[in-house]
Amino acid sequence: MSAQTDDPTDERLIQDALTGDDEAFTALVRRHKGKVFGIASRYARNDHDLDDLAQEVFIRAYRKLDKFRGDAPFEHWLSRIAVRSCYDFLRKTRPEKQNVSLDSMNMTLTDIAADKPVSTHEVREILDFALNHLSAKDRLVITLLELEEKSVREVAELTGWGEANVKVRAFRARKALEKVLRIYHEP
Repeated sequence: MSAQTDDPTDERLIQDALTGDDEAFTALVRRHKGKVFGIASRYARNDHDLDDLAQEVFIRAYRKLDKFRGDAPFEHWLSRIAVRSCYDFLRKTRPEKQNVSLDSMNMTLTDIAADKPVSTHEVREILDFALNHLSAKDRLVITLLELEEKSVREVAELTGWGEANVKVRAFRARKALEKVLRIYHEP
């Protein structure tokens, strides 16, 4: 028996989509939506933002599909679009960020330093607070390097920045994050 042709390759789906087959692009979206949502979830603040951001990634991918050269897997190309879309999202939404009152936070870094039990939710609130006070570039580099555990080379490929630039941005971003956390920690 011959191999099943029920599951076309990404390359085949791309070729079909470029000839106007909308179902082919829909199949690409279904195949890669987990990856896109995974990347976008690191940057979106709520489900509505997450849906909008993922949709924006796929719209950009569709519009640029003819630019896909095939010299790397489609998933890598799509990830790069996702990271750049997330960066644009952060730049657009940063001025609209909510000003969270420090008094409204349940935990302080003093509690963490004192080794008191801290829930995952509380740690996430502190991290979100700190990340939301960083510039878009700082948040992007911290998220990619620290939360997604990408290498400097991978971050450079995803963002289009040089490796030296990634290292400098990471250094500055860590200092900025440290400053935000220090301010958060002050009574």
